Amino acid sequence: MPVTKVLTAGIGEADLRSIGVYRDRGGYRQWERAVREMQPADVLAFADKSGLRGRGGAGFPTGKKWSFLPAKTFPRYLVCNCDEAEPGTFKDHMLLEQAPHLILEGMLIGAYGIASHHAFIYIRGEFKRGYEIFTAALDEARAAGYVGSKLFGTDYDLEVTVHRGAGAYICGEETGMLNSLEGKRGEPRLKPPFPAVEGLYGMPTVVNNVETLAYLVPILERGPEWFAAVGNERSKGYKIVSVSGHVRKPGNYEIPLGTTVREIIELAGGLRPGRRLMAVQPGGGSSACIFEEHLDWPYDYESMTKAGSMLGSGAFVVFDDTTDFVSAAYNLVRFFAHESCGQCTPCREGGSWLERVLERMVRHRGVPGDMEMLARVSSSITGLNLCALGDSIEPFLKSVLQRFRDRFAARIITVEQQPA
Repeated sequence: MPVTKVLTAGIGEADLRSIGVYRDRGGYRQWERAVREMQPADVLAFADKSGLRGRGGAGFPTGKKWSFLPAKTFPRYLVCNCDEAEPGTFKDHMLLEQAPHLILEGMLIGAYGIASHHAFIYIRGEFKRGYEIFTAALDEARAAGYVGSKLFGTDYDLEVTVHRGAGAYICGEETGMLNSLEGKRGEPRLKPPFPAVEGLYGMPTVVNNVETLAYLVPILERGPEWFAAVGNERSKGYKIVSVSGHVRKPGNYEIPLGTTVREIIELAGGLRPGRRLMAVQPGGGSSACIFEEHLDWPYDYESMTKAGSMLGSGAFVVFDDTTDFVSAAYNLVRFFAHESCGQCTPCREGGSWLERVLERMVRHRGVPGDMEMLARVSSSITGLNLCALGDSIEPFLKSVLQRFRDRFAARIITVEQQPA
C-alpha cells in the first residue's frame, strides 16, 4: 500500500514538540545549512526544481509563486497560512500540535528563500492548543539561536510573529488573512494588485500553507530530484490526505501523488461492513463529488480536475449508501452562507437563498419550482465574486443534485399535498 512517512515521520512515536527530540532527529540542520551555505536564490531553485505545489488548495507551483516578488522591493514578508477551516481538512491541525518545529523550520527556510527578514504565522482561532504548542516551540527556537539577529554568526536576521485569528473561515483566503493581520476586517481584497506585489502592509508578500512550507525541510535534505521523482509530470511529491466520512479508520495519511482513489479508501480501512460507496468528495467541502466510476483514477491535481472536481487541500470525504445527500448539501451550503463576509452580492444573497430552499427540502416541505431554483441560483453565483468562497457553494450541491436528483425531488410537496 503506497503510504509514506515524510512529514508524518515520528508523529505518534516521538515527542516532536520538544526541540531536543526534534534536533536529535536532524531538526534545524537544513535551516543552518541554508543560512551558512546557500543563497536565497538557491533555496528558490530547490523549491522550483522539486515541483512542489501549494498544499493549501490552489496547487500553484511554489517556486513560481516566489518568483513573482519584485526583485528590488523591500521589506518583504512570508506568511504561513494555518487558518485551516475547510470542511473535512485536519492535516495542518495535526502538524501544528504534533510537529511545530518542522513547521517553524519550513517557515524559516521559506523566508530565507524569498530574502525576507520577517515571517508571520496566522493560526486559526479555534486552534488554542496548537497556538500554545507552536508559541512554546518558537520560544525554544529563539533561545537556541534559530530565530533573531545575526543567525549562525552571519549578518542575516529573521523575526517570527505568531498571530491568532478570530474564527473567520474567510481569513483562509490570503488577502482576507492579510487584512486580518493588519488589524482590519477579515475580508478579501480586489486583485490585482496581488500579494506578491502589494501584500502585508503594502509590501511584497508570499502566503504559503503549513504543509507546503514543511516540505521544504526534506526537499533541502534529500534534494529536489528526490521529491520530483514521485508522482507524475505536473503533480509531484507527497501529500497528506485527511480521510473522513464512512470509512473504518479515518485519519491523516501521507501518500505519493498518483495513488488511486480506491487505494486511499483502502488505506483508511475501507468502507464499513455491508455498505456500498456512493460518492467521494476529494478536495474538501468546496469540491464536487466523484463517484464509483472514478475509483481507479489517480489522486492528483490534473486527474481530479478532469473528473470534474479538485484535489484542493486534500480533504477526502467518503459517503456510503446511508448518506442523506439532501441534508449533506444543506449542511455545506449553510456553512458557506454563514461564513460569507458579505462583500459580494452573488455570494451573500445566493448562499442564503440556497440555504432556505434546502432547509425546506430537509424538512420534506419543498415546493414546486425548488429544483429549478437550486439549479438557477447555484449557477448564477459562480465566478462573480472577489474570492473563491462564492464559487465554493455550488460544486457539491450541483454534483449530488445531478447524480441523485430523485432524492431531492422526493422532498417536494405536490399541489395536492399542500395544506389548504
